[in-house]
Amino acid sequence: PIYIDKDGKWYEYQTEAQEKVGKKIENIIEYLQELDVIFPVLHGLYGEDGTIQGMMELLKKPYVGCKVLASSVGMDKAYTKIVFEKAGINQVKHIYLKKYNENKFIYLDENLNETKIDLNEVVNIVNVKLKYPVFVKPSNSGSSVGVNKAVNDVELKNAIQEAAKFDNKILIEQGIIGKEVECAVLGNSEVGVEASHVGEILSAEDFYTFDAKYENQNSKTVIPASITESQSEEIRKLAIKAFKAIDGNGLSRVDFFVEEGTGKIYLNEINTMPGFTNISMYPKLMEDLGYSYSELLDKLVEIALQ
Repeated sequence: PIYIDKDGKWYEYQTEAQEKVGKKIENIIEYLQELDVIFPVLHGLYGEDGTIQGMMELLKKPYVGCKVLASSVGMDKAYTKIVFEKAGINQVKHIYLKKYNENKFIYLDENLNETKIDLNEVVNIVNVKLKYPVFVKPSNSGSSVGVNKAVNDVELKNAIQEAAKFDNKILIEQGIIGKEVECAVLGNSEVGVEASHVGEILSAEDFYTFDAKYENQNSKTVIPASITESQSEEIRKLAIKAFKAIDGNGLSRVDFFVEEGTGKIYLNEINTMPGFTNISMYPKLMEDLGYSYSELLDKLVEIALQ
């Protein structure tokens, strides 16, 4: 195991302490060259955004998971939406902003035309194009970090300012009342792509926050999801289509909403390096498909080596 601290120093990981640990790796290139295959079990910036994947490409080392393009596009939610829109995949309505300075934002319309606006003007656009509740997200963020729900103008302003702490690009999305479901994808264009059955998230909190995901034991995952067979089949097909649309490789978890009342399916986002803890949905979904945890790791390493 290798640990990378927040200053970019690399260590041979030798303890459980979440701080600088173990023996410092002096020559990272030489160290990595000795390895057979690399599994970047990393979330968020510098983990699943294509940066470390690019390093592995330069070193010509096999690694598990999506390559540079899929990782970077999958990490940036705004650009993922552009790709999925081109692929004709249904998504929730959204507004895309860039932070300009402390008080100004750049609003990008459907054709990516730019207009400089202030926070009050952002609120006005949201009130015209969307309806509360809305979700405000940093475009580049993992594990729901910096994500907030807003049900009025004041909460919206606070949520935008909070999201701007984590990224200069911000998404404001229409909230959907319904089920939050997920589908695991395994493979690539060479070996073929398979999709799991669909699982359902039962969050212990108002939405699936960082704490709800990792800290709150009342959050539950249910496999299979309580949806119709035709909905499940459609989601599985869409998950594979989304994976192929970003040129995915190895694995991804694709998240959807099923709207209450209408049964309409919306793609929420794709995660190119999904969680791998014992409570994570991806290994649970793959276990339901017939892969034990050990077999799943073997398969991912095998795809990387191929």
